[in-house]
Amino acid sequence: MKKTLLFTLLCLVFIQVAIAQTLESPNGELVMQFSLQEDGTPVYSLTYKDQAVIKPSKLGFDLRDEKDLLSGFSISETEESTFDQTWEPVWGEEKEIRNHYNELEVNLLQEETDRNLIIRFRLFNDGLGFRYEFPQQGSLGHFVIKEERSQFAMAGDHTAFWIPGDYDTQEYDYTESKLSEIRETMETAITANLSQTSFSNTGVQTSLMMKTEDGLYINLHEAALIDYATMHLNLDDEKMIFESWLTPDVNGDKGYLVAPTVSPWRTIIVSDDARDILASKMTYNLNEPIAIEDPSWIKPMKYIGVWWEMITGKSSWNYTDEFKAVKLGETDFEAAEPNGKHAANTEHVKEYIDFAAEHGFDGVLVEGWNIGWEDWFGHSKDYVFDFVTPYPDFDVAEIQNYAESKGVKMIMHHETSSSVRNYERHLDTAYQFMNKYGYPAVKSGYVGDILPRGENHYSQWLVNHYQYALEKAADYKIMVNAHEAVRPTGIARTYPNLIGNESARGTEYQSFGGSKPNHVTVLPFTRLLGGPMDYTPGIFEMDLSKLNPENDSKVNSTLANQLGLYVTMYSPLQMAADLPENYMRFPDAFQFIKDVAVDWDKSVYLEAEPGDYVTVARKEKGSTNWFVGNVNGNDARTARINFDFLDKGKTYIATIYSDAPSAHYRMNPQAYEIKKYRVDSRSKLSQLSAPGGGFAISIKEADKTDAKDLKKL
Repeated sequence: MKKTLLFTLLCLVFIQVAIAQTLESPNGELVMQFSLQEDGTPVYSLTYKDQAVIKPSKLGFDLRDEKDLLSGFSISETEESTFDQTWEPVWGEEKEIRNHYNELEVNLLQEETDRNLIIRFRLFNDGLGFRYEFPQQGSLGHFVIKEERSQFAMAGDHTAFWIPGDYDTQEYDYTESKLSEIRETMETAITANLSQTSFSNTGVQTSLMMKTEDGLYINLHEAALIDYATMHLNLDDEKMIFESWLTPDVNGDKGYLVAPTVSPWRTIIVSDDARDILASKMTYNLNEPIAIEDPSWIKPMKYIGVWWEMITGKSSWNYTDEFKAVKLGETDFEAAEPNGKHAANTEHVKEYIDFAAEHGFDGVLVEGWNIGWEDWFGHSKDYVFDFVTPYPDFDVAEIQNYAESKGVKMIMHHETSSSVRNYERHLDTAYQFMNKYGYPAVKSGYVGDILPRGENHYSQWLVNHYQYALEKAADYKIMVNAHEAVRPTGIARTYPNLIGNESARGTEYQSFGGSKPNHVTVLPFTRLLGGPMDYTPGIFEMDLSKLNPENDSKVNSTLANQLGLYVTMYSPLQMAADLPENYMRFPDAFQFIKDVAVDWDKSVYLEAEPGDYVTVARKEKGSTNWFVGNVNGNDARTARINFDFLDKGKTYIATIYSDAPSAHYRMNPQAYEIKKYRVDSRSKLSQLSAPGGGFAISIKEADKTDAKDLKKL
């Protein structure tokens, strides 16, 4: 009897070992293992250089009204393959991106229901991506997700940089804490927003950045979010296991799917060097190749606009204060009394166009040009804007002609007030209007609670709306910069007309009381992994009471930090956000904003530590010019960098825009220095960064005779 029992146990062990699958990254440093537990539950784990990254973690789904896809599986077939290809993005941080991975396809059969499920793993040198695939089959057609149950079991109580899980906003400051401390710090981490729905005292959003006690950097996120609800992570803080938590719809359901279909990729980026996290292009590589046949109309832009004077309260979006409510087509704005603060008027916008033309900016963004701003927010109003009717003081045709005569493009603004049905109702007409008047790009906004009522910003229905607006824009050759939309997940590889997103706490919060000084040292490790951010940098006047006496906010940044952001916060759509008169007070510092590129051939991450500092060097596309940016956290620090990224044998002139020794984001934010040196690939730099500070460097190739009078660095 004992022999029989021992034999049976050995058989079970053999069966489990036999069905375990191992996948290695191309360089062999990452190893993923997949297996089925005794009850047929899919489980995976991940190691990096023999260190545990993800301990054995379960996979599967709870379904509504059907047997769950959690257990009872057997492996019907597996297939391994290798892929290695280089592709060129339309715009980006690199001229070329290598897409190199080893893949494991696991075909599962749930024998009781005769349903098939495929789990596909792709292991890159910088991380793991996996997704679920539901093939065409007779036993599974329409189905409703009650919850996805993808687990990420942590190997320790890591330090995390996190924002609260929320169905409607990502606009939070980051909290740095141990995983075990998330619960106790959640209450203070949740700050007010115009629309927010938190769901758990241990729920956080992706992209989630962590650091282990052993010095591993781990990032959890998702890629290729299409026709699916946005994923959050909910932590079991006793077992240290994160589990996926999808954003529900108005009924509480997490997704309506039809086979054949696939889930987004769940991503785990890992390295023992923080710079590798920033350099990772895995999120983009897990998206489909470009879907736009001729993308030549998609062009990076540097722009200015009337936005900051509105955000600070110096000016207003609305034309009149006379009406408590307005109705499109019925309210007589011609007879209304102007409030005298409306920024989007023809003559004032011409001043911005003149400034853009004089200083080499590509575009001017104008918000508040269209009627409806008097009661646009907080009234659950469906028909709030029509996106084509201007206020009496804004002449669309005259602005078009004037901008064209100056060689400047106008950027459209579509605030939907989260009335999504209304926006879709007007979308074709609005895009046709843009084509008629020469607007190549639109900044869209989704402020407030979603209409239809009860829907969430990040549910499947809204994700599909954002994608619909993007693809419709591509039909009209329009670039999209979406604010308050779902955070990007590499979709810009497929649709590079998604030239920017907000989808995080941007510069505007500096006018609402301020963000943490180290906020911009975390964003590159989190939000920016999925795509560029319209962070709207370039603020030179930190005391906002000088713009609006009723606004006592201070910008928690030094002026040099604001310059560094143009390199560290990558975006092909970059704004010089401050007022023109503030730039004219500091013309020598403003020169860097005028010079810095927005599209790159190469990026080199020189230094990085989440929450502390980021230093990046980038080579301008089609040029020999380089630009370096540094942003610093809460404490003063000396950066030490090598210039070995420069071509050997060439001489360059480096113009360094840095914090002065007395600079401090709160006490002395405008203290900066500008120095010039002769540099080459052997040069080294030790440079002070103040608390909340940074520096920026413009590096231009020069003849040795041109630089002979400059000191060599």
